[in-house]
This record gives sequence, C-alpha cells and structure tokens, in this order.
Amino acid sequence: MKLRSAVPVFFLSAALLIPGCTQVEESSPPNPGQTPQTFEKEIRLTLRLQYLLYLPAGYQDSKEKWPLMLFLHGAGERGADLEKVKVHGPPKLIAKEGKAFPFILVSPQCPDDGFWSSELQLEELNALLDDLVARYRIDPERIYLTGLSMGGFGTWSLACRYPGRFAALAPICGRGDPKKVERIKHVPVWVFHGAKDKTVPPKDSQDMVDALKKLGANVKFTLYPNADHDSWSETYHNLEFYEWLLQQRRGK
Repeated sequence: MKLRSAVPVFFLSAALLIPGCTQVEESSPPNPGQTPQTFEKEIRLTLRLQYLLYLPAGYQDSKEKWPLMLFLHGAGERGADLEKVKVHGPPKLIAKEGKAFPFILVSPQCPDDGFWSSELQLEELNALLDDLVARYRIDPERIYLTGLSMGGFGTWSLACRYPGRFAALAPICGRGDPKKVERIKHVPVWVFHGAKDKTVPPKDSQDMVDALKKLGANVKFTLYPNADHDSWSETYHNLEFYEWLLQQRRGK
C-alpha cells in the first residue's frame, strides 16, 4: 500500500471581528461621565498544519464515501519533519510494515512549541477536518479520533470541544477533564493505558472512564498490566480495535 500524499500542507485564513471600544479622532474633549463607545478591529488568523495523508486501495476507482481516522502523535514527534510522525502508531504501520487500512488516515504534525490540547491546535485540527471533508470522499458519519500520550490529551480535548464531530474515540495513555465528559456521553469510547505508566498515570484514564460510566456512556477501558508508557504498540496492532472502530457511526 502506497502513501498517496506524504506532505500536504493545510492553510486557512480567517477574519475575526472583535467587538469592544474604537478610538476616533477627537475634535473636542469627551464629556465627563459614562458614554457609549465602540471598538472594531480586524484580525487575520492563519492556521497551518503539515500532515501525512493515506488513501486506501480502491479510493480512486470508487465513488463511495470512506471512513476517516484522525491520528494525533505524541510530544516527541513534534516539529517540521513529517518523518517523525512515522515513528509510532498507524503511520508507522504503513511506512515500516506495509500495513493497508480500509479507511483514510490523516496524521498531522504538531509544531515544536505546540500542544494538541491547546486552543490554537484544536482550532487547526477542526479546520483541517473541514477542509478534508470538503476535498475528499469522506463519510462524515464515520470520522474516528485517536491519539497517544500528548495525542491522547488532544483526543479528549478535541472531542469535548467538538462533540458532534466524531463517531468514536480511542485515547491512549492520555488525560482529559472529567468535568467535560457530559459533552461526549453519546460517543463510543475505548480507552487504553499501561498499568506501569509513570509518565501519564493510569488514574488519568480511569478518572475519565469512571466519569463516563456515571453518565451511562458506551465506554471500554483496557489496562495493560505489564505496559509502561508505551500502551500504543499493542493497541494499534490489535485487529479487534479496528473492527470495533469501523462498526461505529455518528449518532448510533
């Protein structure tokens, strides 16, 4: 299976209008007391992400819409070299092991000074998905989100920020805010963590799982008894994981 497009770069420019108080030239000093004023300023925001794009065999010859997996890497793969994104997870399975997937895979790279759960990166990821859905034959009912370590943090954060976007979530050794899980109680979730993880304590995943269970959510938790921080290798090699993922549809 070939990686059809290795280095697409995504750009988005947006004009934001911010209300407040505008400075105008004064012909005379303002009157004393409280008076209504207006501020208006145009801000241009450019969002930029490099990413790996994998198109499955048969994509070009078919008119059907395909599932999409958004994969978020860990902190060690940040930067401006997309080869680093192939170090772990599904991009590694494609590049190093020749794995073929029956879905579109998008693997963006977080910049050196970024973090997947930051406000800017969340906006970038959501805008990237909008762009992909507009340009490729993607089934919006089957968009899946997964990530490891920092990408696990990003998985929880992105889903809670845009709870109507995803058909299923698979955060691996990540951390989220249990107070926000009300927003994603309708989304199937499979959580993974290593019991011996000293980098991100397994309690961080357990807290999210417990909060979801209290809401009656469809959530599963796999705790690998002998794994430390690397709880992703076994997960992404597990065929049952992909079978479960592809069974999920948004709103069902």
